[in-house]
Formats: sequence, structure tokens, C-alpha cells
Amino acid sequence: MWFFLGLFLIVLAAFLLVVEIFIPSFGFLTGCAIAALAGGIWVFFKVSTAMGWVGVGIAVVVMPIVWIITYRMFPNTRFGKSVSLAGPKRQKGDAIPDTPDLLEMLGETGVVITPLRPVGMCEFDGERLECVAETGFVENDVTVTVIRVEGTQLTVRTVEN
Repeated sequence: MWFFLGLFLIVLAAFLLVVEIFIPSFGFLTGCAIAALAGGIWVFFKVSTAMGWVGVGIAVVVMPIVWIITYRMFPNTRFGKSVSLAGPKRQKGDAIPDTPDLLEMLGETGVVITPLRPVGMCEFDGERLECVAETGFVENDVTVTVIRVEGTQLTVRTVEN
């Protein structure tokens, strides 16, 4: 029976520390959590010294487990969804496509729509992308081909007619 009382107090301490994050109590809940933790360990030591050290070990293991479980479950709760930010939603036509999408552009040909000095815009199959010229300056309406993709940067070379 003493074991379960000590275990309950340790779990209660972990729960109170989690609640302290969401309910500002100016340290009151933290004080209660520390008292519950001390009480739980005291109950274990009341049984025996060996059991007391077992209680300390349980506290060291249970506290992080409760925090990890809370951390994993929180974003999936109704309250967690209402206070957490959602990730960005990418749409086709964003300013900078993802690198795997750009790797497919290697060897594609397009037309320069703003002068490349050495950076400017090119159009590939109706999609406008920022490109870097292999050489210094490229005029408008010049046909180019993608020769290199580094991260989100396309390097283009003029195509000789």
C-alpha cells in the first residue's frame, strides 16, 4: 500500500509540473509538485532505506516519462490543436520549389524573362523560377538550359541557335 501511495505522489508531482505550464499559478503548482515529490520519496524511505532509493529511482524514471508522454500527446488534443501553430502549407507555384522538384529541372530549356545579371527570372513550361547565369549577363528572350542545381539555386547556360 505504501508503494502505491509513494508512486501516486510522484506521478502527481509530474502532472502538477505539466499543469504549471498551462495554468499560471506564480509557482504555487510548482511548490505543490515539489511537496508531492518530497512526500512520495519520504513515503518510500519510511518503509526502508533500500525502498527509499527505489523511490528515488522511480522518480527519476517516471518524471521524464510523464513529460515525454505529455509532449507527444499534447499536439493531438483539442486544446493542443487550438494553441499550436500548423506547419506551412506548400502549394504549386510557390516562389521557391523544394530541391527534389528542382532536380527534375536539370537539362530543361526555358526562356529568360528578366535579364540575368547574373540572377533573374526564367520561364520553364509556364513556371517562373529564379535562375543564375553561368556567365555574367544574359538578355531577355534568350533560350537557356539548366546545367546545375545546388539547393534551391538553378544555374543556366545560354543555348546556341
